[in-house]
Amino acid sequence: MARIPEIKSRDIVDPTYRHIFDAIAGSRGRVDGPFAVLMNSPEVAGRVAHVGTYLRFESKLPARIRELAIITTARHWNCDLEWAVHVKLAKESGVSQEAISAVTDEAAADGLPNGESVVVRYARELLQARRVSGPLFEQARQTFRDQGVTELTALIGYYSMLACVLNAFEVEPSG
Repeated sequence: MARIPEIKSRDIVDPTYRHIFDAIAGSRGRVDGPFAVLMNSPEVAGRVAHVGTYLRFESKLPARIRELAIITTARHWNCDLEWAVHVKLAKESGVSQEAISAVTDEAAADGLPNGESVVVRYARELLQARRVSGPLFEQARQTFRDQGVTELTALIGYYSMLACVLNAFEVEPSG
């Protein structure tokens, strides 16, 4: 059970902020997970959701690259809910089992196929060292171009923020 109320019903939202609840539900199918606790501050929930809608659903990065970056971030933060949701999506989007295993086991990512090695190494280095070395940055830039490396970096930061919300408020996977 979360440490603060999980606001999952439109009926309990102040009418002034129902448009925010509706927008989140419209883009995600429901208000759940981090957004259910973020609705305790509707303006924050709405602004966070707006960025997330682009990064998760509209980014120029392929879905498998996005999902691999998300699970790498979730693993770093030991965020159970983020992991539970996105490891399934990673498999469905075509992330290799080798990459999922490397992230799960925190094993070396060298030799993973189709840009997966770059994603895992980039996310890990950014999260652990709080920087990305010049050679790895250039490799990511060559792989994903300027827009892609920008979106990859923002995605890692965004899912780090969500992991902090989920971990601080102890929002756990249901069932």
